Amino acid sequence: MKFKPLYDRVLVERIESESKTSGGIIIPDTAKEKPMEGIVVAVGNGARSEKGDLTPLQVKAGDKVLFGKWSGNEIKIDGKDYIVMKESDIMGIFE
Repeated sequence: MKFKPLYDRVLVERIESESKTSGGIIIPDTAKEKPMEGIVVAVGNGARSEKGDLTPLQVKAGDKVLFGKWSGNEIKIDGKDYIVMKESDIMGIFE
């Protein structure tokens, strides 16, 4: 199934965090926090200004991004978990 977000929304797949600390301690799944990093899978066409002009998004598919812990809405497509969020929920792009 293909999914294309509308307007200024983006589809992000979370990047799972490591289950072991740098000191070698294994973190159980119940103690892990939700990762705040992900890969942009799809983007909308952009936001409309009050004049009706289309403002393109600054992120694109394939970008690795940092977002807020509770940003967006979690959805499941073809058995995989994704997050749909507004571009403004994204704090930055890793280079």
